[in-house]
Amino acid sequence: MKTTVLCYERCSTCKKALNWLKEQGVEYEQRPIKEQNPTKEELTEWYRRSGLPLKRFFNTSGNLYKEMNLKEKLASMSEEEQLALLSTDGMLVKRPLVVTKDHILTGFKEEEWKVLLNEN
Repeated sequence: MKTTVLCYERCSTCKKALNWLKEQGVEYEQRPIKEQNPTKEELTEWYRRSGLPLKRFFNTSGNLYKEMNLKEKLASMSEEEQLALLSTDGMLVKRPLVVTKDHILTGFKEEEWKVLLNEN
């Protein structure tokens, strides 16, 4: 399975992450998160595989997250409802989102990426 990186072209963190991947020689397929929003099925699978809290999949610093007042609303929503909501708009999803056969990474944390992506 090839590494897939879901990102937003105007996001400075995504640009930084893509440059880092190139420097490390990591082969990846880029997927525009806004135009090709992850489906509920994909998000459910990635969330389950990741072992991360579901909140880590939300772009908590994004305008849409703030406009929708999700900081308040998420606590009263079921996992199912949160995953359905995430699948409605790529701008709600934390980026970059990296999917490999072994790992799911949300956001660019260079030290974490260094360890996990160089295993492959």
